[in-house]
Amino acid sequence: KQSLSKSQRSTIYVTMEKCFIIILLLGLVVIFFRLLPIFLGTNNDTSLPMVINTWAFTNATEKAWEVLGEAGTGSVLDAVEQGCSLCEREQCDGTVGYGGRPDENGETTLDAMIMDGATHDVGAVGALRGIKDAISVARRVLENTEHTLLVGSQATQFAISMGFKAENLTTESSIEKHQSWKENDCQPNYWKNVTPDPSTSCGPYEPVQSELKKRKSRSSESRFDKLNHDTIGMIAIDGIGRIAGGTSTNGAINKIPGRVGDSPIPGSGCYVDAKVGGAAATGDGDVMMRLLPALVAVNSMRAGMTPTFAAQQSLERILEYYPDFSGAVVAVAIDGRYGAACRGFSSFSYSVANDKLGGVKVIEIKC
Repeated sequence: KQSLSKSQRSTIYVTMEKCFIIILLLGLVVIFFRLLPIFLGTNNDTSLPMVINTWAFTNATEKAWEVLGEAGTGSVLDAVEQGCSLCEREQCDGTVGYGGRPDENGETTLDAMIMDGATHDVGAVGALRGIKDAISVARRVLENTEHTLLVGSQATQFAISMGFKAENLTTESSIEKHQSWKENDCQPNYWKNVTPDPSTSCGPYEPVQSELKKRKSRSSESRFDKLNHDTIGMIAIDGIGRIAGGTSTNGAINKIPGRVGDSPIPGSGCYVDAKVGGAAATGDGDVMMRLLPALVAVNSMRAGMTPTFAAQQSLERILEYYPDFSGAVVAVAIDGRYGAACRGFSSFSYSVANDKLGGVKVIEIKC
């Protein structure tokens, strides 16, 4: 066998090294171009001002868009308040506003929040009783108190002191839903580790002895679907980048009285930052308030991700702990780029309005 000279071997090594470097660089180029849309975005219909909200609640979107005005000079806080308020009055899908979905006692209570992206000030109400205008009461908390969240009957007292009218939130529909639930042995419900067995009977319940407890994991099932999706979450940005966000809901059907969901929790139901953008979430609120998907999405955009990828990342974090979670997140960057992601539904619809779209458009994505 003829052996290679030292110079020949050196030439081969150099050639192999060059080939390796070329292959590595080509791989990096491919990765770069695949990731480029994630960090730069691909929306061709991006413009300001704009409004985005969860679900196809287009009347609410249209109202907020109208408040902003074509020039985008209207107040973003007014836009969010009036858009969500319209949804409350129209009882969007029965999941927002009075009536709708009662708790175990047959009472409808409301959660709402509004947030100013410039100051990060928040006003919110939880388990609000006997007042229809939840988002407007939250606005009063924002502007007339140093607090962030008021709850229950005390929130009602505050609302009355601010000039709101106390009203009965019960409707024929909510009475029928409550009666049907009672006739079905109070199924489903949100109790665990109690006696009598909550899966076959109504309460009153008592805690079981500690040695008899069988911890029920929320990861094994989800009570939330497109008919129990909870919330309108809305974000508005004006013509010069001022941003506000808000939420409103009547919460989970057949909830335990006193339950407050994710909607009035900053970072969970909604979050906005004037330097970055905003996000709003909808779905299983008891899970979402543990992992703050709206805040996660905004922080992902802060790190350079597009709204769509940021929304996906916020849900992936939830799925690590609750693989059967159902929910969705809409996100918008401060320059008007927007996107959404969903899990647990077959599809998810959200509403967007800006000049390039010619007004309000419903966008549906697959989950």
